Amino acid sequence: MSLILTPNIESPDCFYEALTVAQRDLSEADANDMNARLVLILANQVGCLEDLKQAIELASPAALLDENAGDAPQASGFAAAE
Repeated sequence: MSLILTPNIESPDCFYEALTVAQRDLSEADANDMNARLVLILANQVGCLEDLKQAIELASPAALLDENAGDAPQASGFAAAE
């Protein structure tokens, strides 16, 4: 299995709303903890170590620098976190 690098969320606006509502009343530390748990839950869903390593590489700050230089594969339609 390889990563899907094009938008694939059934309802991205609803997902974003659910995520922001879940974190609305949390401190920054609690929101970070929730994000870490969410990453682990989703990683378990993906399961494939090679796909997870590729996702880590694409999400890393170094990949963002490479992407800005035009050297990295882009996850089309996804904005990099800043």
